[in-house]
Amino acid sequence: MRNLPNDPGDPRSDAAVEAELPAVLLPPLAECVTAAGAVAGIVYLADPDRSRLRAAVIQGSIPFVFGMPDVMSTDDRYASATAWRTGEVTMGGEPAPEPGDAPFPHVIPFPYSAAAVPLARGGHRYGALTVVRLPEPGEDWALSDARRTHLVAVAERLTTRLAALEARGVPVTPGPNVVLVPTPGTHRDTAGEWGVPGVDGSGGWSLMFQVHKLSARLTRVTGLDEIAPAVVERVMRPFAAQGVIIGQITDGRLWIMGSDGVGSSVIRELHGAAMTAGTPWADAALTLFPKFFPSRAELRRRYPGIFDGGDVAGSWAFLPLSVGNRPVGVCCLSFADERRLDTEEQAALMMLTDLLAPAMERARLGAYEHVLSESLQRTLLPRELTALPGVVTTARYVPARTDAGLGGDWYDVMELPDGRIGLIVGDVEGHSTDSAIVMGQLRSAVLAYVKEGHDPAAVLGRAGRMLADLETELIASCCIAFLNVEDGVLEVARAGHPPPLLRHPDGRLEYLDVVPGVPLGITPASGTNCSSVVPPGATLMLYTDGMHRPSTGDIPAAALDLLASADADLEELADRLVETTADGHDDLVLLLAHYEGGVAGASRRIEQMEIPRHDLRGVADARRFVRKCLEKWDAPQISDALEMITSEAVTNALIHADSDVGVRLREYDDRVRLEVRDSDAHPPLPSAMSVSEEDEQAQAEHGRGLVIVDSLATAWGSSPHGRGKTVWMELKSEKDDGPGPQEDPARNPADAHPADARPADEKPADEKPAGE
Repeated sequence: MRNLPNDPGDPRSDAAVEAELPAVLLPPLAECVTAAGAVAGIVYLADPDRSRLRAAVIQGSIPFVFGMPDVMSTDDRYASATAWRTGEVTMGGEPAPEPGDAPFPHVIPFPYSAAAVPLARGGHRYGALTVVRLPEPGEDWALSDARRTHLVAVAERLTTRLAALEARGVPVTPGPNVVLVPTPGTHRDTAGEWGVPGVDGSGGWSLMFQVHKLSARLTRVTGLDEIAPAVVERVMRPFAAQGVIIGQITDGRLWIMGSDGVGSSVIRELHGAAMTAGTPWADAALTLFPKFFPSRAELRRRYPGIFDGGDVAGSWAFLPLSVGNRPVGVCCLSFADERRLDTEEQAALMMLTDLLAPAMERARLGAYEHVLSESLQRTLLPRELTALPGVVTTARYVPARTDAGLGGDWYDVMELPDGRIGLIVGDVEGHSTDSAIVMGQLRSAVLAYVKEGHDPAAVLGRAGRMLADLETELIASCCIAFLNVEDGVLEVARAGHPPPLLRHPDGRLEYLDVVPGVPLGITPASGTNCSSVVPPGATLMLYTDGMHRPSTGDIPAAALDLLASADADLEELADRLVETTADGHDDLVLLLAHYEGGVAGASRRIEQMEIPRHDLRGVADARRFVRKCLEKWDAPQISDALEMITSEAVTNALIHADSDVGVRLREYDDRVRLEVRDSDAHPPLPSAMSVSEEDEQAQAEHGRGLVIVDSLATAWGSSPHGRGKTVWMELKSEKDDGPGPQEDPARNPADAHPADARPADEKPADEKPAGE
């Protein structure tokens, strides 16, 4: 490596001289690092505008050279910035902070000592020369007088060289890239754990390989469920940890979002814990400083009472996750035996968690946006379907797997002014906020035109003109069917939408012959009314393009077979059709209407009531509602059992769904059906990633008192719909009138899908009563 000559007649160009600036800086820096026993040293030079200091050369042990700040404001609290401002030798660094201390971006994640000397002469400030040390226990934090004197002397010689360089017209400013140089012979290599014995730097480079790989992995993360596997692969396993816990901080509490290899008692202690000083995870987050405990005894000595509820691992590391100076979570590593992580390993761990925190925040923001989008989408759908004697309806909505999380599919069931029932399915193109907004406008217009008494074709014509007047580039399709419950006459019109599919009582499938029409938004847009007769016992299916396979444009044969052979409950049929067809390529709406016939049909009477959210007194109102209905229907024999079932189902909905609750009672010849609807589409889960044992990962209705329902009801199930779910229960009415005219005598309501309906004599053993 050549020193710059002092001969002003040097034939080399200024560009060549400037390019060798690192050659001027490195020798004195290396001398200081060695003399001070430092793990790293940095030469900072000021930007031309004197607002920032930038690292020109960094030398030291790996991975410390990767942990040094390469740029800082001249107003920062770092020792380097202070030395540049004041022109005085500055000592920085401190022991581990305590909760309540002002957050500070530490150079390295453990107690350190930094010494910075200004590079200044005659009022001109070039930058600062800084060394970073890791004092041994009991060693003085400050530099000895001899080391301090040596550091100042080296800095003065370097300043002389920089002044000479500047006198020749070469700018003494930081270049575009910082130069990293490992210090030969100073790397305390952890060869037994990471590298090759005798190969200097092997362990450090092996540690940095994990940092690089985790960084690459996290760039591909799109959801919170992908965070934990990445940490297991690139942090837990390389460091031979026994377990890992990843928690995120929300509203002042720690919520576990992922874990592996950790007992459930430890998870329960951390999950939902207040982030106040006094626990190792909270102190790590509050100070933005890691906590390392090489033994169980040291953990309990510092934090008595921690993890008393279960076995504690041999050693622990609590690593803060932060974005800027804002704590966003904690990553906890446990080791089976006592383990003292050396300084290189600690530095590498903090580099890994520095990558993890922003990735977790991006995933959390993405999950929040997706939930918000889906919530908006579901808000635009009906909360429950209109109930009319003689017709049973159910619907499903499945959003497409898109980044936007929004779509334009919708459905409606409503009673018309003349007593008929209206079935509506529509689809606005695209998957965006615009699609959802246009869908809301179009749905409102269609409902208004229907209530005005227009026929299906006229409704489509008016809706098409309205969509064109919105001056949006989006188009939409729609299918409207009006069913006369008394005689089964069906009037249908469609605008660019798939035709309705009718299942006859004998299982024969028929696509109704309806003129396709022009999609809405393309002027002129109108449908053509087509009439047909629906026989009692038939099922009508309206749907959107999500039911079609993209490759063929047809409904899958498996779904058609299900519909043709359907003899089960309508809710179960809808679930199975969705499972068979929904593949995420497009939004899917499915609307099923089973026509039981007019006055002679099996369905006699329907009663319903609404309970406001959080109104627990509504449970008693629901019991009285059921009692009065059964008295009116001459079925008081089942009143006690059905009232108890109602109490359990309504209580669960009010407590867990956080929404208004609809209660509907439907009379059949041989049974009574209770439906409890709420706005929570997903049963409450404790989070499948919150615990590591399978038996702790409770599913669906666990702990919600449904063991009582299961023991009393003939059949029951839980089915999602557009804006929530329906928990339905059936009880035999104890009348010996035989099956109704439209019922199959061989049909047993208990023969439902085992995941959705269970007969009373097949109770699961692991369900618990409400409140457990």
